[in-house]
Amino acid sequence: MNTSYTFQPVAFIRNDFTEKFGIPRQSGMLDNFLSRIEFDRPFASPDAIRGIEGFSHLWLIWIFSENSPKDGRPHEGTPPLTVRPPRLGGNTRVGVFASRSPFRPNPVGLSCVKLERVEYSPVSGAPVLVVSGADLMDGTPILDIKPYVPYSDCRPGARGGFSQDGDAHVLGVVWDEKDIPVDMDAEKRENILRLLSLDPRPSYHEPGREYGVAFGGYNIRFTVRDDTLYVISAQKNV
Repeated sequence: MNTSYTFQPVAFIRNDFTEKFGIPRQSGMLDNFLSRIEFDRPFASPDAIRGIEGFSHLWLIWIFSENSPKDGRPHEGTPPLTVRPPRLGGNTRVGVFASRSPFRPNPVGLSCVKLERVEYSPVSGAPVLVVSGADLMDGTPILDIKPYVPYSDCRPGARGGFSQDGDAHVLGVVWDEKDIPVDMDAEKRENILRLLSLDPRPSYHEPGREYGVAFGGYNIRFTVRDDTLYVISAQKNV
């Protein structure tokens, strides 16, 4: 069967994740982090979201738009059949369909986010969805939005395979007060602290290496020793 399909984004997400590195590995892990979903025409109409306020959570279906065509492919043109999940330390391979790796035959992502509120443009009247817990990079195209329906989407007793315990590894974060930019507001600082505590490093990290993560207009440099992350610097991007 040699059928192909073409999809048009219905919306784009806007937030402080300006690069792939550091984005939480699953949705909901940075639960206080807000993003805005801005609709593209012809979906930038209140009619397209009528009734959405009745739902607390939404499913986002989106595109891994920043993946290189060669990312995750063992040979050029070959779809990835196995991947190395960070949850298994990045050293054990499992089938691509037994994982949530971003390197997939079709680069489609699925995220559950909380709908915080609906806003409307004072100029055009176009709706904007303000959501929390997104794991999408700024500018990511969204293919579809569906309401989370508890009676069917929640499965008590479901097994989680190798991810059964969740991403339980949390780092302590040391950030000297004098190294915090004076113009950084408290909410952004809290989001950065929570993001760093989730250990943004790749699973096969090098001990003692210095890393950098871009978030909300700042470049944060850090290193990790044992189970503690030490912030080296926080510079505002020019």
